[in-house]
Amino acid sequence: MSETAAGGTGQDHEKYSTVGSYVHEGEEYDRDTTYIEDRIVADPAHAELSPGAQAWPVEPGRYRLVPARACPWANRTLIVRRLLGLEDALSLGLAGPTHDSRSWQFDLDPDGRDPVLGTQRLQENYFTWFPDYPRGITVPAVVDVPTGQVVTNDFPQMTEDFATQWGPYQREGAPDLWPAELLDEMRPVMRRIYTEVNNGVYRCGFAGSQEAYDAAYDRLWAGLDWLEERLATRRYLMGEHITEADVRLFTTLVRFDPVYVSHFKASRNKLVEMPNLWGYARDLFQTPGFGDTVDFQQIKEHYFVVHRDINPSGIVPLGPDLSTWTTPHGRESLGGSPFAPGATAPGPVRPEERVPAAHTPLAG
Repeated sequence: MSETAAGGTGQDHEKYSTVGSYVHEGEEYDRDTTYIEDRIVADPAHAELSPGAQAWPVEPGRYRLVPARACPWANRTLIVRRLLGLEDALSLGLAGPTHDSRSWQFDLDPDGRDPVLGTQRLQENYFTWFPDYPRGITVPAVVDVPTGQVVTNDFPQMTEDFATQWGPYQREGAPDLWPAELLDEMRPVMRRIYTEVNNGVYRCGFAGSQEAYDAAYDRLWAGLDWLEERLATRRYLMGEHITEADVRLFTTLVRFDPVYVSHFKASRNKLVEMPNLWGYARDLFQTPGFGDTVDFQQIKEHYFVVHRDINPSGIVPLGPDLSTWTTPHGRESLGGSPFAPGATAPGPVRPEERVPAAHTPLAG
């Protein structure tokens, strides 16, 4: 879940009540992983649900995905939606890169309102579901358009369900991001990526003591070294083709040098200094569906503007040079291909969903 507006990091609402309150003296960073666990599924009568959760039916056109390009957890949903070709079935409402203590806002839209939901803040959609919602207002979220209420903000389950529950509405040639024969190995790999790397950068950045930071730093780099070794002999995390595991790692890697090295003090070395991870990250970035969802300017604005206790001035750095993301990666030498036989790359990004040319090194 994104580090949030109202609630700062998605932890206790009163404790994290203002923008900038992300580091708490003497404390380790402990991310809240309590989500709205309702699911949108193909067969609601037979869905596997957490206690108290509700099953919603898959219906094209009924739901609206609300991510922010700035957020790594939300960036996953943008990638998976595009890879699977769900644009016609699941509409997109983008929140802006910065927020105040109340909520992510639809300030990218001309009148500051989402044109489908009619709301100015995602908070309004959370409160439609639960008027006294006590946790952080997080992205990504899926909203039920007829009622305006948030259905779920459970981002790990969200992308799995896009892949496994929305099959009839996926494009022809959509990849299988959850291949059955790999699941026993893939789930532990994804879990380790989440705990050690995806969340590991936040444990460094939001550490409230030197001891907490030192432990987080060691743990992060142990995870990255494990991945550098794993990717020495295989093109992708699970072998020859992309899976959900690659989506989950990519969104952290693409933010590493622009943000995490400096802002979160993940500074042992840069991503560009790790040959296997850097080649792998470029390989994915240059694959349709990955890099074309990445807005580097919004990413930097979010972290450097919102986290004022880490960056009091709110100054957004101009660097690093992004042109290196389009340089040859050489990963073809390991064999494999982004898409397995029978799967194809998604087509061009829809004009209304393109990242501004000034915010990406990709041409066109």
